[in-house]
Amino acid sequence: MKFQKTETPIQDLYIVEPKVFQDERGFFFESYNKKEFEKIGLFYNFIQDNHSKSSKGVLRGLHFQTRNVQAKLVRVIKGSIYDVAVDLRADSPSYGKYFGTILTEENKRMMLIPKGFAHGFLTLSDVAELIYKVDDLYNKEADSGIIWNDPDLAIDWPFKEYGIIEPILSEKDSKQAFFATIKKSLKFSED
Repeated sequence: MKFQKTETPIQDLYIVEPKVFQDERGFFFESYNKKEFEKIGLFYNFIQDNHSKSSKGVLRGLHFQTRNVQAKLVRVIKGSIYDVAVDLRADSPSYGKYFGTILTEENKRMMLIPKGFAHGFLTLSDVAELIYKVDDLYNKEADSGIIWNDPDLAIDWPFKEYGIIEPILSEKDSKQAFFATIKKSLKFSED
């Protein structure tokens, strides 16, 4: 197998590790192969790649779309991040729970985030670049989010471990809603 899929504590949220061929010259690996993903039970039709660059301490998220809901395949190509996904699927046993993991250019791990999740990350290295695939287009009118420090989610961001005193936030991310405020009205639609 060219990819290994590892379950997380949240149903349908996976860590995917590619088979890496490495020697004194460098390395090679397939970062995505639709047919090989299907062999390990991951059926997605990714239609767009996004590339993000952030400085140490930048926290982006927690973002999601209520329409044109997106699954994401997140991979770091430079540096390291703490990547977080929050289950917003009302019928899920892990509704309102999060899972976080460190993705780095060295470990080459990817997080496969299905539809119905909020996503965010904290940059741990001086600079981090990540590429992520999505299976639907961005819809500005359906763009939404949850505040990064929501007390109900209680995400354990690793600030202290990486010498980060305060996260660096966009204006938008500093004003996101609280989970308790949006969860009663939160609905996802495909169109």
